[in-house]
Amino acid sequence: MKYEVDFLPVGEGSGDAIVIRYGDDTDGYLLHVVDGGRTETAKTIVDHINAVYPGYFINHMVLSHADDDHATGLVGVMEKMEVRNLWMNRPWLYAEQILHHFHGNFTLQGLIDDIKRRHPYLVELERLAIKNGTVIHEVFQGAQIGAFTVLAPTKGRYINSIPDFGKTPTRYTEDAAVPGFGALRALFEGAKKWLEESWNVETLANTSETSASNESCVVQYAMLEDEGILLTADVGPVGLTEAADFGALRGFVQPKFVQVPHHGSRHNVTPAVLDRWLGAIQPNGTRVGVAYCSVGSNKTDYPRGQVKNAFMRRGFQVYSTRAHMLSHSFGGGHANMSPAIPEQFAHTVEGL
Repeated sequence: MKYEVDFLPVGEGSGDAIVIRYGDDTDGYLLHVVDGGRTETAKTIVDHINAVYPGYFINHMVLSHADDDHATGLVGVMEKMEVRNLWMNRPWLYAEQILHHFHGNFTLQGLIDDIKRRHPYLVELERLAIKNGTVIHEVFQGAQIGAFTVLAPTKGRYINSIPDFGKTPTRYTEDAAVPGFGALRALFEGAKKWLEESWNVETLANTSETSASNESCVVQYAMLEDEGILLTADVGPVGLTEAADFGALRGFVQPKFVQVPHHGSRHNVTPAVLDRWLGAIQPNGTRVGVAYCSVGSNKTDYPRGQVKNAFMRRGFQVYSTRAHMLSHSFGGGHANMSPAIPEQFAHTVEGL
């Protein structure tokens, strides 16, 4: 099976925009788009598909989660291209299950309307899909999207997380997923310090937390030409552990191509989670696989040093998009692409 996994640049701010083609000349190819960056990234995606995959429609378009830097660009893609299947979770569909968290301040319809108001781009994606005859699917653990299996989130965990999303009304119950995350992040950022690392000295925290929205991300895995491909979006340790557990039940092998979660943030991975997905630390110079990181062109401090070092220790060379496309392929590839420059090991890293 031939394939290309294209990570497209998303401009100055961070975000994800991934175009995947896989198949063969006999049975044909599928086009699989994951996330769309911000509004202006839609043109980048459409222009890329028209230039390198002319005449293709999009078989599967997947929204990993509802954050602006992943979702808003997909609206422009839906407007310009034929999309057969749209995979996205719409939080208002589960308003009845979460209504009790809001202490009677909303009727059911009132809560639905409030959540929709906070997610206008999801509402517009839904409207365009209905107008264009695109099939909309929920996207939870076990779903099969072409060659890709969804490893996380489970439907139950997703629904339980909705009251803690940044774009959900403030809850009144206290059995929340990650209380006070914003304040905790501000505290972390105000306590920065610089640490020394070597190949044998890893300072990445053993425990870490990210937002409920990030932990709701769709994690996808596929075997393409006997190579495991893992797409993580902005997921954190909870979702990565859930995904690893499900992947182990399915007998999935260690991936050789991995997306670095959340643009290389140190709040999304721990040594234990990386050991599960990538394997143990290897001797310096060992090459096990490749890791791509979506990074904005002005985000010079990403991926974080602790994170890229941790991937490299486990044998995964790290590459970042910044202002350029990255493409990982087998049997295909794109002509006239400039060689990608790998990230270098950082001996001084920003810690907490």
